[in-house]
Amino acid sequence: MEYVESKTGRTIFARFSEGEDLLETITEVARKTRVSAGFFMLIGTLKTAKLGFFKEGTYETIEMNQPLEIVSCLGNISIKEGNVFAHAHMTVSDKSGRVSGGHVMPGCATGVTGELALVEAKGVRMHRRFDQETGLSLLSFPKSLLSSRKKRSV
Repeated sequence: MEYVESKTGRTIFARFSEGEDLLETITEVARKTRVSAGFFMLIGTLKTAKLGFFKEGTYETIEMNQPLEIVSCLGNISIKEGNVFAHAHMTVSDKSGRVSGGHVMPGCATGVTGELALVEAKGVRMHRRFDQETGLSLLSFPKSLLSSRKKRSV
């Protein structure tokens, strides 16, 4: 396990407009406010959703082309290949209350609104680095910031 500690900085609130791409808009808010490390929560509605399920080195996409409620959307902000990057997972429900969830993929179109709360992590750098073994870009921290987990004797 690797971990770093940070202090929380600013909290930024944003409202998304109808038709905006969820990931693009989260990334744009982070970029415009100069947040390169942090976490976020989002609620609202979608016109369409694209969620991914990671299997055998690739994402299988689940597409839903109907009005949906965002039950919960959580994620983090880091740097990937030199750019601000938003990574999120989301749970949505349809008009019957059936729930689906997964990795947020590009192509989730905001419905009536989306409400974002973005919390900045101060004094920490979080990067995504490609991991050959898993095929994923995993969260990575500079070695100088790492704390190590110590084993406790019982």
